[in-house]
Amino acid sequence: MTETEFCRIVRVEPLPRDGLRQEIEATAQERAALARLNRLPEISRLTARLRIAKWGRGVQVEGDLSACVTQTCVVSLEPFEAEIEEPIDVKFLPADAKIPESLSDEDDIDTLVDGKIDLGALVSQFLTLALDPYPRKPGVDFAPPRESIAPDTPFQALRPLSDREEPD
Repeated sequence: MTETEFCRIVRVEPLPRDGLRQEIEATAQERAALARLNRLPEISRLTARLRIAKWGRGVQVEGDLSACVTQTCVVSLEPFEAEIEEPIDVKFLPADAKIPESLSDEDDIDTLVDGKIDLGALVSQFLTLALDPYPRKPGVDFAPPRESIAPDTPFQALRPLSDREEPD
């Protein structure tokens, strides 16, 4: 991800005692760049509400992102809109800090760089992870063609079983 796609750098050192609240919104140009990056036809909305608070020697970013994206159905190849609501919870430590042993492998720990965090890059990462890799338009189901079983295979003998009606 380059800085021109979605960049919102915030200085978090020093951090106000009450923490810091940030609301960010991607511009049309940023949404278009992120759509290309994620191979989406369009991202019509991308916003995030975040709270940055002190956490030990580092900081914690909590909040959520909200987006409206256009995806392409893997079955019908038709575009459709999808709403994404994704929680964000990441902890940041200075590069020289040791990660506390009390943290599990599931905790997201990142490194503070010069006392700053790129909230745009963080939101972009969470958006990418929230996208369905095999999106289906609501109401579209995949049904393989019945002729897909070759006539001269061992599976052909099972065809009568699949053609039977279920008992009531």
